[in-house]
Amino acid sequence: MGSLRSLNKYFFKYRWLLLWGVLFTVASNYFKILSPQVTKYVLNLIEQSLGNFNSATASATHYDPVIQAFISTLNFDGADYKTRILFSGLILLGLAFISGLFLFLMRQTIIVMSRHIEYDQKNEIYTHYQSLDSQFYKTHNIGDLMNRISEDVSRVRSYVGPAMMYMVNLLATIGFSLTYMFRENAELTLYVLAPLPILAVTIYYVNMVINRKADKIQRLLSDITTNAQESYSGIRVIKSFVQEKAMYNFFRKNSLDYRDNAISLAKTEAVYFPSMALLVGLSTLITIMIGGFYVIDGSVNIGVVGEFVMYILILTFPVSAIGWTASMIQRAATSQARINEFLDRASTIKNTPRFPEAVLKGNIEFRNVDFVYPHTGIHALRHFSLRIQAGEKVAIVGKTGSGKSTVAQLLLRFYDVEQGEVLLDGVPVNEFDISGLRSQIGYVPQDVFLFSDSIRNNIAFGKDFAIQEEVEKAARMASVHDEIMGFEQGYDTIVGERGVMLSGGQKQRISIARALIHNRQIVIFDDCLSAVDAKTEKEVLANLYEYLHGRTAIVITHRIFSLFEFDKIIVLDDGRIAEQGTHQGLMEKDGIYAAMYKRQQRENQADTVQ
Repeated sequence: MGSLRSLNKYFFKYRWLLLWGVLFTVASNYFKILSPQVTKYVLNLIEQSLGNFNSATASATHYDPVIQAFISTLNFDGADYKTRILFSGLILLGLAFISGLFLFLMRQTIIVMSRHIEYDQKNEIYTHYQSLDSQFYKTHNIGDLMNRISEDVSRVRSYVGPAMMYMVNLLATIGFSLTYMFRENAELTLYVLAPLPILAVTIYYVNMVINRKADKIQRLLSDITTNAQESYSGIRVIKSFVQEKAMYNFFRKNSLDYRDNAISLAKTEAVYFPSMALLVGLSTLITIMIGGFYVIDGSVNIGVVGEFVMYILILTFPVSAIGWTASMIQRAATSQARINEFLDRASTIKNTPRFPEAVLKGNIEFRNVDFVYPHTGIHALRHFSLRIQAGEKVAIVGKTGSGKSTVAQLLLRFYDVEQGEVLLDGVPVNEFDISGLRSQIGYVPQDVFLFSDSIRNNIAFGKDFAIQEEVEKAARMASVHDEIMGFEQGYDTIVGERGVMLSGGQKQRISIARALIHNRQIVIFDDCLSAVDAKTEKEVLANLYEYLHGRTAIVITHRIFSLFEFDKIIVLDDGRIAEQGTHQGLMEKDGIYAAMYKRQQRENQADTVQ
């Protein structure tokens, strides 16, 4: 339950809605709880009209001042029993209307407050998700993240809204009822309340079971969401390997586990709620039986028994809702604990800039960098040192797993180095503002990601108010403009989830265009032409050579671009710089680079022959 304390900031923010909601709840219950006293008065009138009224006990009968004022008004000269009963009915109608009005206002404050809190909490979680580092997303399932921001937040809203409302309603109803009941007849009240200790023990035990089962159900729901999300995203792979049945069986197993646990929870609640009704019914039985004895003995009038029966009926729903409210609170506590687990997790990348508005010139330096990926333990770079002057074009080549992409990720501060330094214009990268740093570096990642939006919006992503001419210019430099215009809707074509409507080469070139449209001083291309044919590759490289004039560029690739004149070529092997130099110089060395180039030439010749 301690996890729910983190919601106090929201209660404080919307304190006026909460305060008015509490006041409206108290007011609604106050006018509702007056009805039994009017009923008592009517029953006493009926008993008096029949000649069975015990005037000795009538003097001990208590009324709320408001009801007493109404009774004094009704006892005017000449008013017969029927007239008094008729006006009593009108009073009951008026009390019901006033109580209903305050009930409406109660929901308009507390439930509206819960929707505001739900909105704020979802935004807080979403913002926090964006602030977390790359390592976090490599160790957590997207389905689980989605479940926490949707299902868990929804359960928390049930606590700050309905559960809070019913809890205040319960306290107000019980408070008013017990006050009037004890004032009327303390002994009869004690008899009526006798089943409540059993109720308290039952609630305590069952809630422990509900909490444990609800937590397990939430975790199973996260597994189902993750399974579904991965299946939908990878549907083409599933179909190509004819694994629809296998994936269905896997999903079905998760669903069965969820169903069985949900049924188990439902069975627990199915026993719980009838038990509450039984205990409330027992209180009603005691009221009628003991109250009947008191009437026979002449201790009370029959109106008091009717009043107590109505109090019990009024208490029926709030008392029955104790279990439901407690269940909502327990589930909310479980869900909030899951939310706090992520909200309390800070990014390992700290943003403490000394130069928040620095403008990069393009000088890059790696000084004796050693880096191990924390989530896998892979030693990506070993004693890596590299200096790039502003405006230079550098290629980083090597086989898969040699550490090429790590260079780009360290430069963009997706990770921080453990040993050594990464500097830009002579300043360590961790002294720049992260957003300011990344906004000055154009980056084309190896794993191309396109949003389910139009081609235009994908190219202009991150550039506010980009005009059509800028979008088309970037597309032409990426050699994809003609293909875009070949689509029926041109730049308005929706690419589908992750660009599913496009080929691999088209997605890569749109990703390149997205980086080029920003005109940044430093540009990094991470193996971004692996899916294009040789002719298109030449066109893109020719356009890039012109675009990169005066800019610092790092081209990370496992292929060798012999037509692109690099100032420096770095050959990585197992995280170390094995060779470096120009294309001509490295060919003369006849080492790793020369072997890669010759192998690539042979593969190209073989493809040409085929």
